[in-house]
Amino acid sequence: MIKAVIFDLDNTLVDFMAMKRRAIDAAIDAMIDAGLNLSPEEVKTRIDAIYEERGMEFQSVFDQLLYDVFKKANYKILSAGIIAYRRAREAALVPYPHVYMTLMELLKQGLKLGVVSDAPGREAWLRLCYLNFHHIFHSVVTFDDTGERKPNPGPFRKALELLEVEAHHALMVGDWAERDMIGAANLGMKTVFARYGDTFGTIETHADYEVDDVKDLLAIIRKENHGVQISDD
Repeated sequence: MIKAVIFDLDNTLVDFMAMKRRAIDAAIDAMIDAGLNLSPEEVKTRIDAIYEERGMEFQSVFDQLLYDVFKKANYKILSAGIIAYRRAREAALVPYPHVYMTLMELLKQGLKLGVVSDAPGREAWLRLCYLNFHHIFHSVVTFDDTGERKPNPGPFRKALELLEVEAHHALMVGDWAERDMIGAANLGMKTVFARYGDTFGTIETHADYEVDDVKDLLAIIRKENHGVQISDD
């Protein structure tokens, strides 16, 4: 019986990559308007290279970009980029269709809900709070909480501990087969691959289930629990 559902955050609850692209594009235009004498294509190439080296959660990407260009800080251009990025990010940071409805229905059925994210704690909580999701989840485990990234067992074990459920009573939902699906399955959790958030063109998901819409989770829970609603006790 499934008593808890644990979600990845980016590209499972929210379309992180679409948000990131729109925010970066807005920042590039703003920095060029403020005096950055490079083509949009060259700026994008430089930013992509920085993210490739430092990771998508690197928070000083524009500082690094401008230091590479000017060998010193240019606060006019930097500030223009940061403000444009933040405005575009907030406009683009929305949950996938049917996420809120699905989460509410899972709660009504008495299931515990958790998040396991490789994002830094501050960034994960900012996204959750902006979406008004911070009161929905019983536990949120980020990279800062364990110092480990999926598929290492630490983040999954921490989430299960906080939710007070055993692995075979938990369902993991995520978009990354090698990290989310294999990592959770190695501990004995059931797994659901969020096909709608897949950015890799994944063929083999290693998952127990696949969904094209997050609301399909409700049918999976009914199947796993044979229609029995979990008690709140």
